Amino acid sequence: MINKDFFAALADLEREKGISEEVFIEALKGALVSAYKKQFEGETGSVRIDFDAEKGSIRFFLEHIVVDSEEAQEGEITLEDALEIKKNAKVGDVLSEEFVPKDFSRIAAQTAKQVILQKIHETERDNTLSEFSDKEGELMSGVVRKVDMKNVYIELGKGQIEGLMLPQDQVPGERYETNDRIKVFVKRVKSGGRNAQVLVSRAAPGFVKRLFEEEVPEIKQGTVVIKSVAREAGHRTKMAIYTEDERIDPVGACVGNKGARVNAVVSELGGEKVDIILWSENPLEFIAKSLSPATVISVTQMSEKSAVAVVPDDKLSLAIGRDGQNARLAARLTGWKIDVKSESAAAKLALTEEPAEIPADETEGQDL
Repeated sequence: MINKDFFAALADLEREKGISEEVFIEALKGALVSAYKKQFEGETGSVRIDFDAEKGSIRFFLEHIVVDSEEAQEGEITLEDALEIKKNAKVGDVLSEEFVPKDFSRIAAQTAKQVILQKIHETERDNTLSEFSDKEGELMSGVVRKVDMKNVYIELGKGQIEGLMLPQDQVPGERYETNDRIKVFVKRVKSGGRNAQVLVSRAAPGFVKRLFEEEVPEIKQGTVVIKSVAREAGHRTKMAIYTEDERIDPVGACVGNKGARVNAVVSELGGEKVDIILWSENPLEFIAKSLSPATVISVTQMSEKSAVAVVPDDKLSLAIGRDGQNARLAARLTGWKIDVKSESAAAKLALTEEPAEIPADETEGQDL
């Protein structure tokens, strides 16, 4: 039923798939015992299976506990019956009898196959979780292997691990074709029962952040820090940056010589607009900068985390943006609720009587 070729195959599995031979054999023992009990219902006693890798054999034993009673329960044998098998048997002994189950070879082979497949699957799942557990939040390259309905399946890394890009993680307007090589952001690694899933994204704000880290050495080294990113994938991104090194121009570092660095990011984003904004510890000043490319006259705090930004009348539509996008992204970037008003409308409401004045030249961000 089992021979040396079988154990040689186990050794190959251990080398190729990382499956421990001991772990596999223990799983196979349990599966064979279960299969035996299903086939031979009514059989009493506990079944023990011994594997001998050197001899390439498998042996079955039926075990009973000797009890001092007239009737034996399942897994037991009366002392009277035990003495017929073993003359010096006594209560509490475990009698073990070897047997050869008839017509069990086919079932054993099927069971072994099922256990092998299950263990391979479990090992691949565990390896995926192990390999990618520290990859969350990282940027990876992959190859599109399948586009099924609205989901995109991407082969990642050298281990050919499959990443899943759900519809909400895809960029509107982007088309994904089989064999396309693309960059993705590892959003989450999770174990879903028998399966491990690596969820990836091209729409996450973290995708833009990691792209800039790749292109800008100052960000990778930590001398320029990305404070926050707000994004509406396929349309516009706002990114706030900061440095404590007065010798460094953080915006210039992100833009690069003749725009080379930022253009590389924008190209990967398919032409998406990117506003690079200087972060400020003064929240009102930061709000003014966040409304780039519009010029802001003043910002007034109305309540906790709520402010009104006043802009020239002819810049109101620019400050708000199409369908409110610019103001909406500014609010996400700063974490404040921002009410944008024109200068004339603010004057009527007397909002400019004691404004927090922000010099116009300090409100300019880098619009790209």
